[in-house]
Amino acid sequence: MTQQQSMALLREHVKNESLIKHMVAAEAVMKALAKRFEQDQAKWALAGLLHDIDWEETADDPLQHSIMSQGYLKTAGVDDDVVRAIYVHNHLHGIEPQTMLEKALYCAEELTGLIVACALVQPDKKLASVISESILKKFKTPGFARGVDRDLIARCQELLGMTLEELVVLELEAMKDIADDLGL
Repeated sequence: MTQQQSMALLREHVKNESLIKHMVAAEAVMKALAKRFEQDQAKWALAGLLHDIDWEETADDPLQHSIMSQGYLKTAGVDDDVVRAIYVHNHLHGIEPQTMLEKALYCAEELTGLIVACALVQPDKKLASVISESILKKFKTPGFARGVDRDLIARCQELLGMTLEELVVLELEAMKDIADDLGL
């Protein structure tokens, strides 16, 4: 599936532009993680881009999130390992991630929300003004970006063998590279 095809599939199911930007950020982050771990960058990017494809439809029932997406993704011919990673990323299912792809999506996509929140409190509201130290400081402030599950992100050491600091730097740089696409 090409990036253009996956974006068309995404737009078929997702209308909220902020959600689409989150998924585009996750795409960039997953691609950067794939590069770091010498994995298939296109496949990992696809998992990031499509991971919340059913979010709008399942918003009222979080336990259904990522279940509906399986049907969409299988019909579109997405590889089974990507479909499973997307399913597993919903921690409410209680499935422990097994593969590196699953582990990366599980703990890394959540951090994009904190990084965006850090950009939005900057005077210019730009990622270029955000530094990793400020993200790490805000990480320790539970009232800031309250919806971000810090416990999932903190598992990066256990799941990916990366410190929180390393993950923050990698994600911030990946998102800065596409700041125009994110409007930040």
